[in-house]
Amino acid sequence: MSKSYRVAILGATGAVGTELLELLASRNFPIAELKLLASAKSVGRSLSFRGENIPVEAVSDRALENVDIVLASAGGSTSKTWAKVAVEKGAVVIDNSSAFRMHPEVPLVVPEVNPQAAATHQGIIANPNCTTILMTLAVWPLHQVKPVQRIVAATYQSASGAGAKAMEEVKIQSSAILQGKSPVAEVLPYPLAFNLFPHNSPMTDSGYCEEEMKMVNETRKIFGTQDIRITATCVRVPVLRAHSEAINLEFAEPFSPAAAKEILSQAPGVKLVEDWGKNYFPMPIEASGRDEVLVGRIRQDISHPCGLELWLCGDQIRKGAALNAVQIAELLVEKNLLQPAKVYASS
Repeated sequence: MSKSYRVAILGATGAVGTELLELLASRNFPIAELKLLASAKSVGRSLSFRGENIPVEAVSDRALENVDIVLASAGGSTSKTWAKVAVEKGAVVIDNSSAFRMHPEVPLVVPEVNPQAAATHQGIIANPNCTTILMTLAVWPLHQVKPVQRIVAATYQSASGAGAKAMEEVKIQSSAILQGKSPVAEVLPYPLAFNLFPHNSPMTDSGYCEEEMKMVNETRKIFGTQDIRITATCVRVPVLRAHSEAINLEFAEPFSPAAAKEILSQAPGVKLVEDWGKNYFPMPIEASGRDEVLVGRIRQDISHPCGLELWLCGDQIRKGAALNAVQIAELLVEKNLLQPAKVYASS
């Protein structure tokens, strides 16, 4: 007899929701029953899971009954409305929105970085922002050897970060431009095809947008220190899927590129991709659909003796969202951290 669990995906019809469905199947997550929840407009649809067509239900108090794990990817307002309902009914919620990330009583977890934080949950565990997840996966192994003092990040974020509709919009805009027509922007504020612009999240009083501040605040929380100086510039680029990041790290003492490469070549969730002779390094087109974060072009910062430069690409929908959430669920199961949620036995 092995334990299996009743799982609900909230936001099941979105880009991340459908990826969650695929990952639960491909990773053989132990499921006794699966519920697919979304807004009322999605009712009537069905999605395939392990050869079975499962109908999409409207999220409601009743739909959240008898559920052990809720994988939520339906936006902050939806999570704020339904996460606590699910917890009250005995479920553990793994939330992909920004609603609870900086709440002091909600752990913010990247399983390869701070799995111990999951044990402190009170029913809700937050999935970090996509750019934060990808960066911490590459920086944490180095930070464990020599603490990072400063991080300067520049991100190149794909349309997938704004959802499936944004991805489709880029395709339509590209076709229009190639036909000599003017591109129309409806999902994103400006045309993204053959263009780029600073990230469109709301601006803060500091002059940084919310996306940039997520990288600052979330990284400090995940690393468990407020001492790291972090700055970020986030840019939306005309790539369909997978984000890229240029990262500059400053340490208290020199950190040789050779040592960094050796560490990252063995780091969980990371794949070292470098061929200096061919000028071949991580690319978003090769990161798309992959679980690992591709890291390369690791080199000495010529402007600072204690500086290190690296470049990474990672699938925003996968490790930047859905995969990280499923890995948190796997961690909860492995460490028996779902209590007091109910566990069902299956043969």
